Amino acid sequence: MKVLFAASEAYPLIKTGGLADVAGSLPSALARMRVDVRLLLPAYGEVLTHLKDMRFITEINIDGEIVRLLHTRLPGSRIQVWLVDHPMFGARLGNPYLDKSGLPWADNGERYLLFCKVAAQVARNEAGLHWQADLVHANDWQTGLIPALLAASGSAIPTLFTIHNLAYQGNFDFELFVRSGLPAHFWSHEGVEFYNQFSFMKAALHFSRLVTTVSPTYAQEIQTADFGCGFEGLLAYRQKDLHGVLNGIDRHEWNPASDPHLSAHYRRDRLAGKVRNKTALQEELKLKSDPDALLIGMVGRLVEQKGVDVVIEALPELLKRKVQFAVLGSGEASLEAALTKAAAAHPGRITFYKGYNEALAHRIEAGSDVFLMPSRFEPCGLNQLYSLRYGTLPIVHGVGGLADTVADASKANLAERRATGIVIDLLDAATIVEAVDRALELHAQNQAWRQLVQTAMAQDFSWSRSAEQYLSLYQRALGVA
Repeated sequence: MKVLFAASEAYPLIKTGGLADVAGSLPSALARMRVDVRLLLPAYGEVLTHLKDMRFITEINIDGEIVRLLHTRLPGSRIQVWLVDHPMFGARLGNPYLDKSGLPWADNGERYLLFCKVAAQVARNEAGLHWQADLVHANDWQTGLIPALLAASGSAIPTLFTIHNLAYQGNFDFELFVRSGLPAHFWSHEGVEFYNQFSFMKAALHFSRLVTTVSPTYAQEIQTADFGCGFEGLLAYRQKDLHGVLNGIDRHEWNPASDPHLSAHYRRDRLAGKVRNKTALQEELKLKSDPDALLIGMVGRLVEQKGVDVVIEALPELLKRKVQFAVLGSGEASLEAALTKAAAAHPGRITFYKGYNEALAHRIEAGSDVFLMPSRFEPCGLNQLYSLRYGTLPIVHGVGGLADTVADASKANLAERRATGIVIDLLDAATIVEAVDRALELHAQNQAWRQLVQTAMAQDFSWSRSAEQYLSLYQRALGVA
């Protein structure tokens, strides 16, 4: 089976969020199941600057624009990568989607329209690569026009489209639709039009053979007004074609027994190294050296979706407890400013590292006692899976993938040794304080805490199970299952 896996980012080549982790891991898991996967990715400036092992293979003409295709392999794997090389991608550094002021690049519509057109040509074996896809696996709005372009060309190649976050939709003006070359009749509520905008996401949801999202609970949630972002009606209509498949994690990349970023390695049955990682993290981040303090880690985008504003609201009350905070991330300026101010006001209690640092993210996962992730909505979430792997108990809001992956430390779950974290049902400052109080109470009980940690580390969220589900869906899309 030949699968073109189209994505706008893939770790370790370029990463802004969980999509990169998926695109960097799932193709390898599929390849182990004898799927011929080719990863198509924009040749961003950051990729061209840091990647040396690549070669030119062909060039194609897209509406008068000459686009070069470069070949490389995904570092650490045998997955072949085709990079779409054009100045709209390669002539700028930094975030692939946002400018230095944090606003979307003004030409994002044109950029990803070009990328989708290249993908459609590659899939149809019209790019001189002597390779034709049996199926295209597209991911998020940046690839959302691929199904529509294939349909417009009369191609029978099916598309499976994965929603990683429905809130990011790729909505543009009618002029871009005109320039897209799509048939005029595609501009309708049964095509690509969404409240008088040209929606890449709408195109994918309408024209894809199958639609997946990254957890079973999120697949149900997005069929409701609270989580559907305006697409709930279409998604409910397509519910027979909509499937929730939990993301996995790379168990080699995220392995406390061999992680090169850690001060000490540890395993489920040998936890002494986790204590040493906590001590080392406190020293690195200039937190007070205190083995009894509950060290709370947070890593990710600093946006309202992640509930960061509610955590900031809860800080005055939380700091009355014996807790410390290690926060890594970037995002909305107001949230960054609030965390910067809090860290300055409470040295030794709060450290805020603005930006992203992969090695530090690993050390926060290993050195923290708990990982706070009170998202308003969460399609899947990966950090709670990393936390479970590292024996760092997640405190989560029970939505989306968080509900599917973390078992609350209720009396019943504790008695049955099923508990792996703390799940809150209501998102407000008082509930977060109550959850931290529960964690503090459990942390003070050495045996109970150790059992929780060991149960968390016993969970298996490897990619193999998820890849099997995707393979089954590919076969269904192709009509062979």
